[in-house]
Amino acid sequence: MATFYVPAINLIGKGCIKEMGGYVKDLGYKKALFVTDNFLAKSEMIDVVLAELDRAAIDYVIYADVDPNPTCKNVNEGVAMAQAEDCDFIISFGGGSPQDAASAISIILTNGGKPQDYEGLHKSAKAGLPVVAINTTAGTSAEITINYVITDEERKVKMVMVDKNSLAKISVNDPELMLTMPKALTAATGMDALTHAIESMVTPGAYAVTEVLAAGAIELIREYLPKAVENGTDLDARDQMVNAIFLGGMAFNNAGLGYVHSMAHQLGAVYHLPHGVCCAMLLPIVEAENAKFAPERFRKVAKALGMAVTDEVSDQACADYTVEEIKRLSKVVGIPTSLNELGIKEEEFDYDYLSKNAMIDACAPGNPFTPTLEETIAMYKKLFQ
Repeated sequence: MATFYVPAINLIGKGCIKEMGGYVKDLGYKKALFVTDNFLAKSEMIDVVLAELDRAAIDYVIYADVDPNPTCKNVNEGVAMAQAEDCDFIISFGGGSPQDAASAISIILTNGGKPQDYEGLHKSAKAGLPVVAINTTAGTSAEITINYVITDEERKVKMVMVDKNSLAKISVNDPELMLTMPKALTAATGMDALTHAIESMVTPGAYAVTEVLAAGAIELIREYLPKAVENGTDLDARDQMVNAIFLGGMAFNNAGLGYVHSMAHQLGAVYHLPHGVCCAMLLPIVEAENAKFAPERFRKVAKALGMAVTDEVSDQACADYTVEEIKRLSKVVGIPTSLNELGIKEEEFDYDYLSKNAMIDACAPGNPFTPTLEETIAMYKKLFQ
């Protein structure tokens, strides 16, 4: 038996933002807590969204202080504003950071408590306040998933929450909102999407439906991510990347992730690095290790990445091709190859702390094998080679 989670209403494609106001109006919502970050709050894109809310006569108040790695402080401030302003729903506008912050705010508004109370699997008792999730990046799929991540500033830990009660009511993926996304962000979020798709195929939690979805995502990312990075105004490439993240999001939302995300979460929490960059750098390292334990899981991945997979091709050959193709694509879109390039010094790197936290991360159980502390440290060490 499998359970499949996806938002009830999903608006996808060019210009779909123009339909958002009508759907919100039909659901009877009155006033939104509009959750975003400072960059987007100053962008032209927000004017497009707010114009649609104004046209539908929907009231809102803006919380625009979400950090790149959203924190407990962000969540608590958002909760306080929503309560003070008597908001009956939330609009999240942005990439993974505003989406994750909105999910946490949503859960606390209906369940009470603090963000730390909900770390782990399905910790809430009640459905969160309704969320309309408007995505502006092609990568995290946070607008359609039951996963969200909040940084505990005191512990320097990214808390992973997997909670069906946090699922958005409406998701909006309009590629026209993504045309001005910078190259580096396009590359990072696109490689995050690739990581989602590959991990969701390699995990033991994969099943027929999620495998087909993930394979479709991989095929699209392989073809269209380089085009979107090279020319951000290529609307067709942006549109196809929207399709890719929707497919991949549905896949990992229901199959799960693995150790790439477990390790990446720790890098983001301690060093405040972009999540997609962390995933892209770790992906070939972790999958090379996974192939030692479950090489057969890589046949469909390799095929989706363009390999001619026949009965004569070995499982290991498929795994090797997968690892090399990940490296090739990362190079094409400009992902750094070493933490040294990001200004992190190995002599100051706390291998023990990061590795122990990776081992207890909520995504770790989805990996094909359970790495030891020594094996986790060895994988982190490869980020400096």
